[in-house]
Parts: sequence; structure tokens; C-alpha cells
Amino acid sequence: MAEGITLKKVEKEIGKAYIDLRFLLEALYEVLVENGEEGIADGIPWIQEGTSKDVSITPKVVQLYSLVFQLVNMVEINSAVQNRRKLEEDDFAGVNGLWAWNLKSLKEQGFTQREILDTMGKLSVEPVLTAHPTEAKRATVLEHHRELYLLLVQLENTMYSNHEKERIRETIKLTLYRLWKTGEIYLEKPDVDSEFRNILHYLVNVFPQVISIVDNRLEHALSIVGFNSETLRSHHFYPHISFGNWVGGDRDGHPLVTAEVTRHTLLQLRLNAFVVIRRKLNALVRRLSLTHSLKNCSTEYQGRLQEMSADLGDKGPEALNRNKGEAFRQMVSLMIAKLPVDTERGHATKLSEVQGAYIHSSQLRNDLLILQKELLHFGAKSMAYGDITGAIRIVEVFGFHLAALDIRQNSAFHDKAVSQLLKAAQLEEYSFGDWDEDKRTRFLLDELQHARPFVHPKTPLENEAQTVMECYRAVEAHTAKYGFNCIGSFIVSMTRSFSDLLTVYLLAKEAGLTFMADEGLVCKVHVVPLLETIEDLENGPSILKEYLGNSMVMRSLEYEQRQKKLARPRQQIMVGYSDSNKDGGIMASQWNLYKAQYRLAQVGKDFGVDIRFFHGKGGSISRGSGPTHYFIQALSFGSPNGDIRLTEQGETIAQKYANRVNAAYNIELLVANTLSKTLLEQSKEKTFHKHAKIIEWLANESKERYGELIRSEGFIAFFRTATPIDAIETSKIGSRPAKRTGASSLEDLRAIPWVFSWSQARYHMTSWYGLGTALKNLKSSHSEDYGKLKEALKEDPFLRYVFTNVDSSLAATDEEIMSMYAELVPDTDIRKAFLSKFLEELKSMRDHLYDLLEKDIKERRKNHYYSNQLRTTLMTSLHKKQIELLGKWREERKQNSKAAEKTQTELMLTINAIASANRNTG
Repeated sequence: MAEGITLKKVEKEIGKAYIDLRFLLEALYEVLVENGEEGIADGIPWIQEGTSKDVSITPKVVQLYSLVFQLVNMVEINSAVQNRRKLEEDDFAGVNGLWAWNLKSLKEQGFTQREILDTMGKLSVEPVLTAHPTEAKRATVLEHHRELYLLLVQLENTMYSNHEKERIRETIKLTLYRLWKTGEIYLEKPDVDSEFRNILHYLVNVFPQVISIVDNRLEHALSIVGFNSETLRSHHFYPHISFGNWVGGDRDGHPLVTAEVTRHTLLQLRLNAFVVIRRKLNALVRRLSLTHSLKNCSTEYQGRLQEMSADLGDKGPEALNRNKGEAFRQMVSLMIAKLPVDTERGHATKLSEVQGAYIHSSQLRNDLLILQKELLHFGAKSMAYGDITGAIRIVEVFGFHLAALDIRQNSAFHDKAVSQLLKAAQLEEYSFGDWDEDKRTRFLLDELQHARPFVHPKTPLENEAQTVMECYRAVEAHTAKYGFNCIGSFIVSMTRSFSDLLTVYLLAKEAGLTFMADEGLVCKVHVVPLLETIEDLENGPSILKEYLGNSMVMRSLEYEQRQKKLARPRQQIMVGYSDSNKDGGIMASQWNLYKAQYRLAQVGKDFGVDIRFFHGKGGSISRGSGPTHYFIQALSFGSPNGDIRLTEQGETIAQKYANRVNAAYNIELLVANTLSKTLLEQSKEKTFHKHAKIIEWLANESKERYGELIRSEGFIAFFRTATPIDAIETSKIGSRPAKRTGASSLEDLRAIPWVFSWSQARYHMTSWYGLGTALKNLKSSHSEDYGKLKEALKEDPFLRYVFTNVDSSLAATDEEIMSMYAELVPDTDIRKAFLSKFLEELKSMRDHLYDLLEKDIKERRKNHYYSNQLRTTLMTSLHKKQIELLGKWREERKQNSKAAEKTQTELMLTINAIASANRNTG
């Protein structure tokens, strides 16, 4: 299919990105030759056209191709950034999805500045960083990537002379050589701490700079479309942006996330919050060099400085007198002195109990507001609304906790923990997990009437009970000292019933995370159901009704409302994209997510509770990926409603946030489209999807076809031999096991390796299988509806989002490669039966997509087409090598051969290279 595609051809058709790619490949060629590696240099593809030769796929060549694919990804991201810049140069409102584009559209639809700013000030957006095992590259490799990208960007700068550009080129060569010589794959599984360090990089070094970029672009966009940005600044209508984190708190099937890991994570997040804040305050000290005597300041300002100085004891006068005659610097110096950290060489190094230190971030924010007010009184408005607002925003966004840590555990694990607690308390009946729902609920409601614990804190407990109690007690100890901003929520994986949520209340009570108010027990932690399977999504509204109908739950939500100063009680609900897809295929997953959110939002409205949806998305199409603005526009009525949380997983984090400009773009997309979606819904009557009947039919038909496949006899045997799932399960990619409990069943397998393995073999079936048959049946039996679907695809956000993603997935699916992997299946009947099913469904899907969209992908999405074609020229040889290695490795494992370990290392190189080519893993 890709035969005849050359880099020269792609340069001609697409341009900039691939000219940059040639530059990098030529630089790589030079540095390899300079270091005596002419042999491997000659294997660099695309730059020596006309000298085609068969390349033997050695481990070094696999590593080379992996690096080449990473360079392709990099130049494409940079090209997208540069294209956006050019569009904005001509028309700042010309880039779909960004601030100016959305504000212009809202204004044209009649929204006033006041309506827009009022809603903007109430927005709440929170990306949550996770460490699911989808990032196949080591953290060290990611660091080198970041350095290389910045060097590539420097070459765009016209201020550099030719000599300086040559020096940059030499540095690029050196960085490329470092990448070449750095082992890419994990030879040992990364520990949680190394995953956490990678997350910290973004929280400390990327996002603090991104906030100011996004805010500045908002101010400029308001001015461009004819609004007054001064109102935004003076009334501080900036959207609330925050960050969450799962690394160190997500213990669902992850035995390495112990209570000590959680305790350490919370302390490190707090320490690094002060690193970020101190950096910002030090910048303020440098900038506020205005000559202004303290005696000429307002009484309020003078009084606050004296109070701050007195709080600090002996250190107070030293900080106060550091910049005499510069009253604004004096206050910032006192702020720095009040941060509860020790410093060495000007850097925050450890948490410290400083006399008079700030306890909560709100105290620092209040002092910054006093400083801002004084600067305005002095007449330095630009500094007050520039420098000080920037510092206020950092404190608002990161607080003293940097990112809210979620605690996640599986409902089955909680059941075992409760059983063991009851056994330790010597109750006659303690098999809690075996009780029916009525008995469980009655027991829990009765126990939650009073504050009595089951056991003494020092009572020896069995494994699950001990694990849960240690974790909850670590959270209680930290929050008792530092407050609850550091904790996001307690998420219950596989929530099947009301009792699954009440169980967390019981465990929280046991750990001291509840208190008894006059009206009854109140839980301090926010308990969140995670609805993952299609069945769970269907049951979600009835579970939520029972949950919100409970007086203790409402007391707890109202307590949180007061603590966080919310307008109404708020309940978070997490919806899972991965397991619902594994359960029923792409259309059934997306439609059931849509329906569930619509119904859950209505339940919340009925109870006077705002629903905050937490979207458990992944990096692949099967797991909720796709353009952010399309994703938000496709959500059902009532979601996001001005408040959204979503996961950023694995390799997606590096792709979206590795450099500041791209990171700002992705955050801006998220916030700007949440604003638009919310405002547009507020001005309309609540409606369900107008094409619901057609979509429901497609969802049911495709789910039935998909279900037939995965339930067919022999399917697991096909899956486990026609894909590298066994190699992925035993890989060293992430710290988490590939299975929840270790059972060899489809149900127990995590969705990530499920998707990862199909994508490695180029089936990508999780994002299209079943839909082809559904479309075929729709056209033959309901031709009028098929015609309506065709029209709807032109303008309906939900259908456009789903079918655009399916289109992308089909472009990466390759029949020839699929057939090659199928040859690994030893049973001929199984091989033929399932391969024919896949190929038949794929043909049907492709035919109907072409029929519906009426254009070939080459016309529809030119850039995507040529990128895929270029990558495919290298991928076939990688797939052949992986297939050869899989067969060899499996045989060596059967014979318990020591050679299996060496073969697996080679195999992992091919997995890593193909993942780079696919642009995602799972």
C-alpha cells in the first residue's frame, strides 16, 4: 500500500514537517559516521533515495527505526505548532477550538461579555496525570526528547546568525547521539517513585509556565473580539484550573502502592508546591524594585507587614529590613520567609516547621491580594495585574499541594477488607463479600449510625484490611496536619452497587476520616463511583439515586460544599472508556457513555447536586482519545456543565505536554471548549440526542457482532497467539501488573494491554469491529435511517467525533500485517475462522465509511494519510521481525531456555518501535 511513497514525495505534498525530518535524519547520519558507526548510518531510511537495498533487521536497526519514528512524531508536533502560529498571525481567531475562536463564536451567537466572564469565573477544569503502563519509553529518553525539541524550535528563530545556527545544529547532533546510545526499553520494571518523578517534571517545570501563557492568550483573545480584558483582570474572572495525580495513590491491582508510598507522595507533592511558589515569589522580588517607602503605604499594608514580621519571631525583622525603601519587595520577602520549607543554595529542599509559617495557601493568596491592592493604590496597575495576578494564579492552581492525589481501589478488595475487619472484631458473621445487596446495605447503614470503630488501631489485621487501613490512616495523618486540598477523591473501581460506595464510608470511619455532627456521621473524603463496563454505565443512574437519597451522603456533600465554598453540593462520577470498549466495542461504548452522562446529570439535578464527570480516557482511540475540542463538543447535555476532570495517561502526557507551547495549546483547548459547551447549553432547553434511535440501533447491532466475536470458542486462543499479548504482560514497561488478579481471562485483563496488543499486530479491532456489520444492516433494512446518518455526519458533534476516530483507526489497520500475525496461531481452523471474521468486518467497515463520507482518506485527511504511508514503509519489516521473535521466544519459554530473556529484550525493542510508529500503545 505504501510502495512508491518517499520522503521527497511527502515533502512535496505536506512540506515543513518533513523538511525538518530530513534535516534531523541527515544530522543523525553525520553524527553516527563521526563516531565510527557508518554501517548503521547507512540504514537510516528515506534520505538516500535511489539506493534501496534490503536491510537486515538487527536489534540495532530496530532501535534506529524506533528513533526515526520518534523524530517523525516530533517534527509533526512542531509543524502543527508552527501552522497554528501562521494562522493566528493572519487571524488570531482563526484556529478552531482556541480562546479567540470560541469567544468570537459566542459573541456572534449573542452572548454578552458579562455572561461569558461570569461563566468563565465559575469554570473548573482538572487534568489528572496517571502512570498506566502505556509509556514505553524510559524517563531518561523523554528528557532527551524534550531537549531535542527545544533545539529544533530554536532553529525557527530568525534572530540567530548562521554561525549560531550551526552551533545549534552541532548540539542537535550531540543530543541525537545521546538518544541513540541511551537504552530505550526498561530492563527492569520502573518503580512507582521513578514514575512519580516523571509526573513531577510536568507539574513543576511545565504547567506553572503554561498557566500564564493560557491566561495571557485569554486576555488577548478578549481584546481581539472586542471585549474588555480589563474586566477580566480587575474582577479576576480567570477559570479555575487545577491538576490531579494518580501516581502513588492508585492501588487498584497495584501491590507496590503501599501506605508508605502514598505518605511519601503527599509530602513530595507538598514540597514541590513550595518549589513552584518560591520560584514565582523570587521572580516577584526581582521585578518589584520600585522605590516606595513603607511609611507612605496604607495603614492596612503597614499593619500586615508588621504582623507578618512578628509572626516570624527573630527571622521577621531580618526579612522586613532586607529591602528598605522598597515596600513591595519587603512584603514579598516576608512571604518567602513564611513558606514552611528549609532552603539550601536558594532552593527549597525539605518541609520545615517554620515559626509563623503559612498553614494554608489561602493565607498566602490573601497577602498577595493585599500587595496587589497596594500596587494599584501606588499607580502600578500593569504590575498589579501582570506580575501579582500571575503569582496569585500559581497559588490558586497549585496551592500547597501541587496536585490532588486520588486514592483508587477495587470494590472487591474493599469487600475482603471489611470481612477481615469483622473477623478481627470477632463478629459471628463476617463473610461480608458473600452477603446479598440488601444485607450489605442494612449492615452498613446500621454501622454508620454511630462512630464506634471495629478494632483498635494496633489490632493485627489480615492483608486487605491491613493494606486499606494503613492507606486511610496515612491520609488521615496528612490531612489532619495540612488540610484536604491535597486529596482528590476516593475512587471505587468496578462500582456495581450502592453498598460498594457505603463500604468506603465504613472504612473511612474506621480510620478516623469521619466525624459525628449533630445530625449524624459526616465523611470527610469524597467517595466516587467508577462506572466501567456497559452494564455499570446502565446501572449508574439507579446507584446514584440511592446514593444521593441517603442523608449521611448528603450531609457529607454539604460539608464539602461549605469547605470548598461551592454554590451547590457536588458529586464526582468517574466514567470509564477502556472497559466499556473492551466490553462492547467502539459504538456501544461511546453511546452508553453518552446516555449514562445524560441520565446521571438529570439525577443530580433532581437532587439539587451538581455532577462533576471524571472521564477515564486513554491515549488510544478505543480508550477515549481524539481531538479535545471534538471530545467536549460530543458530550451529552449536562456534561461538562462548567466542571470537568479527565485522565492524561502514559505516552499521551509526553505527546501533549512535553513542550510549553503544545502544552498551552492542549490546556487552552480544554478550558475554552468547556466554556463554550457550558454557555451554549445554558441558553438551550435540555434535549437528548435527536438521532438517538439510529445510534441506539447501531450500538446494539455492533455490540452483538462484537460480543459474538469475543465469546466465540477459540477466540482467546487466537488473541493470545496472533498478538504479542504474552510479551506485553511480561514486559517491564510500567510498574503495574497487566492483570488485576493474575487470572488468564479476558475479564481480568486490563484494557490497556488488550488494546496495546491488537495495535501491535495492526488489527486495531477495538476501535471498529462490529460497526461495519451494523452499518451494513442499517443500510439494507433501514435505508432511510442510513441516509439520515449520512447527513448527520456532516454536522452532529457526537457522530462526527466517533466516526472521525474510527476513520483514524482504519487508516492504521493493515490486512497484510494482520494475516502475517495470524500465521502464529497453531490451530489452522481457529486461524482461518477468526482471520476471515476480521477481514470481512474490516472490508464492510471501510466500504461503508467511504460510502458515508464520500471521500477517500487521502482527500479527507491529507496530512494523516501521508504520515501513515511514510511510516508504513518501515513498519512491515519491523512486524516481520516481531513475528519471528515471538515464535522463537514462545518456543524458548516452553523449553525453559535461558535464551528466552535475551530474545524478549529484542522483542521489546520491536514493541517499542511499533508503538512509536503507531503514536500510541494502549
